Amino acid sequence: MNGNIVTNKRRTLIFLNILISCIASSMLATALTTALPAITTDLHIGVSTGQWLTSGYSLAMGITMPLTAFLITRFPTKRLYLTGMSAFIAGLVICTIAPTFLIMMCGRVLQAVGNGIMTAMAQVILLTIYPIEKKGTIMGWYGLSVSAAPVIAPTLAGVLIDLTGWRSIFYVAIVIMSISFVFGIFAFDDVLDTCRKKFDVVSFVLSAFAFGGITLGIGNISTYGLFSAPIMAALLIGVVGGILFAYRQFHIDQPFLELRILKYKEFTLSVLGSMLLYLVMMGSSVIMPVFVQSILGFSATTSGLVTLPGSLAMAVFSPMAGKMYDKLGMKKLFVTGAACMLLSNLGMVFVTMEVPLVIPAVLNVIRCVSIGCLMMPLVTWGTSHVPAHHTADATALLASLRTIAGAIGAAVFVGIMTMAAKKSAATYGAHALIHGLNITFLAMSAGTLCLLAIAVFLVKGEQKKNHKI
Repeated sequence: MNGNIVTNKRRTLIFLNILISCIASSMLATALTTALPAITTDLHIGVSTGQWLTSGYSLAMGITMPLTAFLITRFPTKRLYLTGMSAFIAGLVICTIAPTFLIMMCGRVLQAVGNGIMTAMAQVILLTIYPIEKKGTIMGWYGLSVSAAPVIAPTLAGVLIDLTGWRSIFYVAIVIMSISFVFGIFAFDDVLDTCRKKFDVVSFVLSAFAFGGITLGIGNISTYGLFSAPIMAALLIGVVGGILFAYRQFHIDQPFLELRILKYKEFTLSVLGSMLLYLVMMGSSVIMPVFVQSILGFSATTSGLVTLPGSLAMAVFSPMAGKMYDKLGMKKLFVTGAACMLLSNLGMVFVTMEVPLVIPAVLNVIRCVSIGCLMMPLVTWGTSHVPAHHTADATALLASLRTIAGAIGAAVFVGIMTMAAKKSAATYGAHALIHGLNITFLAMSAGTLCLLAIAVFLVKGEQKKNHKI
């Protein structure tokens, strides 16, 4: 079966199932940011170690996603999607009983593997079963689940933590995912074409070394220092692994991940834009709860409420962005989204200990609107310029690189804040942490400025999009 003969009823059922499962799985990507202070206390670990429950999750997802390009074309759609859901549920169960950080990390890795499969498949499925004129709109609604859910998760997590403890986050997710799993048994169908394809073990191992080495290396710079042996070794492994992986893909008959699609300019720009977006987005999602709880001393519930208006703004704007993309093209959305994100980050540079909480809450709203402008439209725009038979490779490559960028962002920006606070302790005293936060958002502003430059100077205006199918 393929997307051209899927009935409207079946298409709607599949979309609803994807929406439910992706909301639950996406929430777990950031829900632990609010829970981090409580988790570090219960498990007797430091913040730099605890943040790997978020960035390590992204790392495992990033390593899994290149594999999905092979899995999607090799195994029936329904069976593979349900397998991803099963892995995610198993990871949730482990986290509910985990007595130590290592066991909990194992549960997070299982969740990441399941989420990596579901996320990559969801995009390929939706881009396949819906006609061209509806892709922007449907991806906008899908974007609501994968972008608003991670932003609203800290709000819900804050309330749950204060009421019943941090493990209740996983109990709620288990209930939602179990309902979605049962629904998926009846709703899903094999909508993607499959073929006999040999699994290239060497390419998979090289991709794991490439993504893992670079992420671990950059993510631990704040702990060991840039020129320390562990960091240099990890970065060397990552770079060499990446070069060997790319070389192999260009010289084998059936690439594990088709990298030749990067010759399409629009797709390459969408990859770069998505990476910069995730770098800043995931960094700010980790920093904001630390700012409200650890620096200002408010509760987890208050921390969540600071991000709630932004979540609501994104819920309203994400579907609208999809429709705007269908009508206006990418240029205007790209420029507007990048400019809004730059404005929100620059605003946080000037935040002080005495600032009313409404100010960071408003800045977070602006940030969330920018995410709604960019996240799914970038995917739709980039993949629409790639031949249809390479959609699985395009979504897997884009999702992998942006997820790895998110993991790097979470680790790097926490490191910048920590180092800046330590170095300025003698000068700023009790205000050293807030100074570290200001420096961190200044660094985020630099990354966002690069994003805006891509939008202004490299993306061409489109009166009517030409979808290359």
